[in-house]
Amino acid sequence: MEDHDTGAGAPEVGVSRASPPSGGPSPSAGRPRQAGPQSGNGQAGDAQHQRGKARKRRKRRRGRKVFARDDSPLATAAAVGAPASVGPAAPAPVPLPSAPQSRPEQPAHRPPMQELPVFAALDLGTNNCRLLVAVPHRHGQFRVIDAFSRIVRLGEGLTANGHLSQAAMDRAVEALKICGDKLRNRKIRKARLIATEACRTADNGVEFLQRVEHEAGLKLEIIDRQTEARLAVSGCGSLVERDTQGVVLFDIGGGSSEIALIDLTGQRSPRLANHIVSWTSLPVGVVSLAERFGGRTVTREIFAAMVEDVAVRLKSFDGRDRLSHVLASPKFHLLGTSGTVTTLAGVHLDLERYDRRRVDGLWMDRDSVDRMVEKLVGWDFQQRCANPCIGTDRADLVLAGCAILEAIRAVWPSERLRVADRGLREGILSELMADDGVWRNSGRGRA
Repeated sequence: MEDHDTGAGAPEVGVSRASPPSGGPSPSAGRPRQAGPQSGNGQAGDAQHQRGKARKRRKRRRGRKVFARDDSPLATAAAVGAPASVGPAAPAPVPLPSAPQSRPEQPAHRPPMQELPVFAALDLGTNNCRLLVAVPHRHGQFRVIDAFSRIVRLGEGLTANGHLSQAAMDRAVEALKICGDKLRNRKIRKARLIATEACRTADNGVEFLQRVEHEAGLKLEIIDRQTEARLAVSGCGSLVERDTQGVVLFDIGGGSSEIALIDLTGQRSPRLANHIVSWTSLPVGVVSLAERFGGRTVTREIFAAMVEDVAVRLKSFDGRDRLSHVLASPKFHLLGTSGTVTTLAGVHLDLERYDRRRVDGLWMDRDSVDRMVEKLVGWDFQQRCANPCIGTDRADLVLAGCAILEAIRAVWPSERLRVADRGLREGILSELMADDGVWRNSGRGRA
């Protein structure tokens, strides 16, 4: 995936309060204003002007607010889209906690807006290094203002050697230095920086994270598999519709695959992770499986052997039947969050270039998934490289991911699969913002 920077639209999101216009003194009910020499339409009119002065004086004596003149800042604001009640025939308003009114004639004097709190999430996995920086938006939502993603293959060779190689660590550190620079250039309220399976299992994982802290200035925590599964579920909450009764969510990673069974037949809570009834983490992912079976040349026999390897692991999952009461329901479905399912979706849509906006949230039926898996298994390595949604970075890994997907579908057959181009980072951000209370008192995510 290419590195990208998506901060363009952030300033217009979630403004929490507005200051009074700073272009001059505001009209006040307690202080008389000297009337100007012109009438409301800008033409000379002494008699009308004197009547207006007398009328305003009478209203001030009765303790009422003064009408704003047509050439006042309030009238100007009304002309550029302020509420209809503000203008020559309305009382001066009390400032409300809303977005500041536009004043194109004096842009340099616009009052500063209260800054939204900034949150960050970093996920260093077996294959990828990903960063998201976001501000809260509407209730339960956030807006990304910066992002970074790079395939680093930190777990390359880990299955065979048991430790992280020097070249893999160098690639990861270089990516993390970019992430560190991005984080230091912003005022971050809260951040969580995690490392997953590669650092969990490598005998030099802790030593590597010490190097990261020294060279990139980032202190990462190694999370356990249960936490990883929970965060994946938290990141996908908005993709599970209200009438859904059950979901099997899976995250096919580079070194491990997390699977969570979610029962929604009872009363639903705001946090999807609260409905996890069973979960497992398989110590196999696209990198580790491809290294054991081969990823470049994959015959149908090799592919079948990969599927069987994962199927054997799933047989030992004691909680696999916890959703048996909803498996036959049309309100049950699979939800996949990983490069495997997003790649399948991109091939299914025949995209000339991967487009997250078209992939994230896409529904695929059983036959469509079958066709895409069959197509990829039938392609050789060069054909996989040539596809714009796979490319050289994933061409030797995508069939291992498909094998894991096929083993999951065999245990939990479903007519529908929903694709999620989101996961751990989004789950981290959702939990950080909820715990910080940014959505507690407002539906628009104000702090």
